[in-house]
Amino acid sequence: MKFTYKCTDCGSTFEIKPELTVCPACATKQEPETPLTGVLEVVLEGQAPEGWEVMDLLPVPEEFFPPAPVGDTPLWEPRNLRREYGAPNLYIKDDGANPTSSFKDRASYLVSAFARQHGIEDIVLASTGNAGSSMAGIGAAAGQRVTLFLPEAAPPAKIIQALQYGARVFKVRGNYDFAYALSQEYSKAHGGMNRNTAYNPMTMEGKKTVSLEIFRQLGRVPDHVFVPTGDGCIIGGVFKGFLDLKRLDITDRMPTIWCVQSDKSDAINRALENGKFEKISSSTLADSISVDVPANGRPVLRWMKEHGGRAVTVEDASIPRAQAKLSSSTGLFTEPAGATAFAGFLAVKDQLPKDDTFVVLATGNGLKDTNTAMKGVNAPDVVIESLNDIP
Repeated sequence: MKFTYKCTDCGSTFEIKPELTVCPACATKQEPETPLTGVLEVVLEGQAPEGWEVMDLLPVPEEFFPPAPVGDTPLWEPRNLRREYGAPNLYIKDDGANPTSSFKDRASYLVSAFARQHGIEDIVLASTGNAGSSMAGIGAAAGQRVTLFLPEAAPPAKIIQALQYGARVFKVRGNYDFAYALSQEYSKAHGGMNRNTAYNPMTMEGKKTVSLEIFRQLGRVPDHVFVPTGDGCIIGGVFKGFLDLKRLDITDRMPTIWCVQSDKSDAINRALENGKFEKISSSTLADSISVDVPANGRPVLRWMKEHGGRAVTVEDASIPRAQAKLSSSTGLFTEPAGATAFAGFLAVKDQLPKDDTFVVLATGNGLKDTNTAMKGVNAPDVVIESLNDIP
């Protein structure tokens, strides 16, 4: 198969090279505090081999990937929830089962392989936590050096993960957007490959693998996919995966892809309603999707309009409740971002046909952020010494 880059703004095409991250012409039009201009999409041409595998649809040969078991995550069939909600075809895609317990391993895996293909050993990025710990872990498997910029408010578990994996970690006095800017400056000064979401085209390309897996696991395209959304790179990858299946004539339909956001971090959903992006001040409990300016917002907005994507905004307070409900009903403990996707399903399920096929993306393990998880449960406040002390 042949792979090239295509600008999602102007449509220009380019040869895939590690030094090319965004469209050179469109990047000059970038305005401050707006989504990234000139995001590059990997375009594939040709025919999928008979009995195709996920690796066949990626732009880097399998030999360059690190020895880490990324992907092929379970598609849970939550019987209790199916029975309770009368939704016999509800599934939960558990990406907390990835090596670093995060969906972000899908992007890190391809970025690592791409860097190795081109002899690059240093990788730099900004993260709210998951992408950083993910790149650190995958980079450790590949023998690569990872430099990470994190907001000072990042959950300790994610910082500890990155440090355990051997990353060089800088805590930034500011939010994710500021960490992103500092990481870009660092890359310009010191070189290496920058893994920042959307800025590196391989991030969205790696995340498309979840759609390919869902199709292979179900044997069909689901009717609905609920995606927790912050910067827009995961939902962009979900769109990209199903679009590639259509382009290759493997399927002739798209699912309804739901952009699920917290009302405390809803820049993309607002833009879908208002027709333009406005800077917000994000403060959601779900740190993984807490973004003021969604880097991948422009392609996502276009794909949502072109392919029938829908938006649902949930109250921030509903996220820990959804997290606890999912855990106590299925045994799947997902991070707040994954619980946001489930909260989105709960918010609209009564408006949709019960027999439709629903897939909810659970994007990471709940132990990534225990402070937020405690908000959805009643912790014991009495220490007992005997059974007589039980109230």
